[in-house]
Amino acid sequence: MGEVMQALARTFANLKSGKVWLYVLTPALLSLLLSIALAVWALGAVVQYLLGFPPMTWLTAWGLAWLATILAYLGGWLAIFAIAYLCASLLAAIVIMPLMLKHLSETEYRDVAPMGKDSFVAAAVNSVLASLIFVAAWLATIPLWLIPGFSLLIPMLLMAWLNRRTFAYDALSMHATAGEWTALRQKNKAPLFMLGLTMALFAHIPLLGLLVPALAALSFVHYGLEALRRSRGGAIVTLEGESA
Repeated sequence: MGEVMQALARTFANLKSGKVWLYVLTPALLSLLLSIALAVWALGAVVQYLLGFPPMTWLTAWGLAWLATILAYLGGWLAIFAIAYLCASLLAAIVIMPLMLKHLSETEYRDVAPMGKDSFVAAAVNSVLASLIFVAAWLATIPLWLIPGFSLLIPMLLMAWLNRRTFAYDALSMHATAGEWTALRQKNKAPLFMLGLTMALFAHIPLLGLLVPALAALSFVHYGLEALRRSRGGAIVTLEGESA
């Protein structure tokens, strides 16, 4: 957990920078606008749709229409939040992450040489694929949400997985070789998931949750580059065949 806490500490320390705030606020504003739009134009329709399916129909038949309505609204808001967070995560991964990575590579991690492949297409494909899996898993697990507590636990675990799958690869694709990425992914599997879970917890805090996609991207950059630095036994400032 020490490495996770270090990455989080560095992430929040970066908020002293106006440039970093610009990166963080951009996905947050998109998430907010999308949430408002979906709430205005789609929430009512989603609630009515959910009221037509169990257990809401059962509750209505038992004279508990008020409880069915509450659960339908809860499901509708969870769906809106998931869609907004997913879109903000895609923006953070595809657009904001490269900007953050460039900024930190030129400041805090100048000693970590980029030895991977700077592929926008590969990063975008990874993010989109992770998003599709997230949506499929989200829909497939809806029946389990009827179990008390699972309506919060399952989305949180799925969000933790989405954070790890999306941002861990993007944070290291430019700096780590294929072999280094494979080794780091295996060695740091649990801490990377814990970092993703921590950011998923933050996502459920009012107002702060809107900032989480970009903060998650930033925290994974810190974790990934520091882990790469340690795996190389310290700083690497030159590539083979080049002089410092």
